[in-house]
Amino acid sequence: MTSTTNDDALPGLTKFQFIALMATLMATNAISIDIMLPGLQEIGASLGVASENERQYIITAYLLGMGVAQLFFGPLSDRFGRKPPLLAGLALYAVCAVAIAMVPTFGLMLALRFMQGAGAAATRVITISIVRDVYGGRQMAEVMSLVMMVFMIVPVIAPSIGQLIISFAEWHMIFVIVALYAVMNIAIVLSKLGETLDPAHRRAFTPSVILSGFRIVLTNRLSLLYTLATSVILGALFGFINSAQQVLVGVYDLGVWFPLVFAAFASMMAVASFTNSRLVRRFGMRPLSHAALCGFTLASFIWMSASLYAPLPFPAFVVLYCATMFQFGLIAPNFNAMAMEPLGHVAGTASSVLGFMQTIGGSVIGAFIGQSFDGTATPLATGYFTVAAIGLVFVLIAERGKLFKPHHQPAG
Repeated sequence: MTSTTNDDALPGLTKFQFIALMATLMATNAISIDIMLPGLQEIGASLGVASENERQYIITAYLLGMGVAQLFFGPLSDRFGRKPPLLAGLALYAVCAVAIAMVPTFGLMLALRFMQGAGAAATRVITISIVRDVYGGRQMAEVMSLVMMVFMIVPVIAPSIGQLIISFAEWHMIFVIVALYAVMNIAIVLSKLGETLDPAHRRAFTPSVILSGFRIVLTNRLSLLYTLATSVILGALFGFINSAQQVLVGVYDLGVWFPLVFAAFASMMAVASFTNSRLVRRFGMRPLSHAALCGFTLASFIWMSASLYAPLPFPAFVVLYCATMFQFGLIAPNFNAMAMEPLGHVAGTASSVLGFMQTIGGSVIGAFIGQSFDGTATPLATGYFTVAAIGLVFVLIAERGKLFKPHHQPAG
């Protein structure tokens, strides 16, 4: 099977503009989490949350809301098109952000974060569905890599923006900025994005049709197993996000340098995504991602072993963590593309089911890793190696024990 492009479905945008728009929408979730990381301590103190580990629930609640809502936005976008559910989700997200800026209690904060995540689910599910509407095969992997590369700029700059905001204002202003970002996205979607769903692929929004779509997704061996592999590996990333402030500030005493180091780690994934976009059409998704998964497993094993032996000095921690994050940037876009590739005829439902499994699975695993924080980086390193080993098992089962074998012909 070769790479494909549905030029008729491409909106009235250049390829560069299309990728930038998809990345801007995908970045909604990153900005919702990363911009507030420097303010977690202030938020917890303001709302009377004494335990540092309990403050992580602000992130977990958002991820759980996003995971659950993906089950609905996919089928909705298969029935009504991509644009109306996307706009509805962004509107819910913006309203919740404004409400959070005025929240009086931690319990209400968690409820609103869950609802905000539910609104943001539209950007995750529908963005991937739009890319699948327009591209297939290795071109989809290439475009997803470029989307991920631009998307990763947000984690690079968001913590610094959050740090700047709390330097001049209270933490509430962070969520005002988040709401304005959503309003900007609504304006762009209204003015620039066309409908990409082929009318022939619209599906009725009934329980039987939705369950049928779910069955198609869950009974496709490659899609299911690559989704499970992505889910557990995402758990490592969510585990780091949950405990990043505690590890980098609490363990390594970085203080105001925290956003800069966090940005450096995110940059490694951006560089990897760009590298993947340059190489994937030549070498294929499987050889690149399988090699990266093996590298991820090896790097996290070395990191865990060294951490168990003695507390790692900061330079060693940076080298080993950057090594794992570079591999992650090669794994994620390819695994997502391979999971979506066989399911173009039910792209919305497929994206919702796969996104639900990845987000819920990853957030639960990430919460477990984050809650295991004990004042050292050892639980984080152990969590990374554990999920890497489990992900490798899923991929071996998916490929019947044969790694690195491409399924698509190289681009001409």
